[in-house]
Amino acid sequence: MKAIQVQRFGGPEVMELHDLPTPTPGPGQVLVRQMAIGVNFIDVYRRTGLYQVKLPEVPGMEGAGTVEAVGAEVKSPRPGDRVAYANLPGTYAELAVIPAERTVALPGRIAFEQAAAVILQGMTAHYLVYDTCPLQKGDVVLVHAAAGGVGLLLVQTARMRGATVVATVSTAEKAGLARDAGAHQIILYTEKDFVAEVRRLTGGAGVRAVFDSVGKDTFMKSLDCLSPRGMLVSFGQSSGKVEGFDPLMLSAKGSLYLTRPVLGHYVADTESLRRRAGTVLGWVARGTLKVRIGAKFPLADAAEAHRQLEARKTAGKVLLIP
Repeated sequence: MKAIQVQRFGGPEVMELHDLPTPTPGPGQVLVRQMAIGVNFIDVYRRTGLYQVKLPEVPGMEGAGTVEAVGAEVKSPRPGDRVAYANLPGTYAELAVIPAERTVALPGRIAFEQAAAVILQGMTAHYLVYDTCPLQKGDVVLVHAAAGGVGLLLVQTARMRGATVVATVSTAEKAGLARDAGAHQIILYTEKDFVAEVRRLTGGAGVRAVFDSVGKDTFMKSLDCLSPRGMLVSFGQSSGKVEGFDPLMLSAKGSLYLTRPVLGHYVADTESLRRRAGTVLGWVARGTLKVRIGAKFPLADAAEAHRQLEARKTAGKVLLIP
């Protein structure tokens, strides 16, 4: 089978297309022919060595496709079933072996590309506003990178919770996308200081929560956007790792809360995975949650997909198509 493999840490160029042996599902596993593969910033972190992984590695953490074969003791899914999966390594490939209990059945109204575009990032948006920082009607929140894959979904889910959403984006085009997703206020951080704008828009009060996937470039200023006892939800670091943070800053700036959540802890068991995924996929099937696919690349062009993602040239979800 064709698969992308990383044999050394580095830039996008370290991802190369290889012919690898066709995998065989073992007990409790299924073999899935991938129809669409999601690209996420965690793939970048693993490729660069920011997240240490054993090499060589096939990158990727999510996908959607059709079950081709099942291992011993697997009663469901069955060959021919349509499934999606997330937070599992090794998906930049034509075929992937997946634990059967970590698959999610796809409703008939959801296409493979939609599923691969929403399964990981949609569950991320869901846990952030329902569990990490449970939003309530009337809360004012700030969402960074609001035109990105998670950002557009996060704006929508925060709106579902009744929150007022202030969004930061880099261009007028991305501002339009965030506005279409439901953001109440848009800040072009390339033109205006987002801290000053947040304070102006909130009458100096600040926001209850900041959802920050950017990291180094926004972290300290995000703290300055919070109201007393507000929460900074740092769930990514697309601009780099935050260094040298002193926890005393949290008290000095208003007894603030800081958390660095990851999806795995919110879908640790099969029941929680399928419940959360079922909610998100149900929203998509009903049209309640809109999924924007911003770019699609052939599997062989995974390096270019990473280049565009890291350069912030994409809006919405980036997919690889085997």
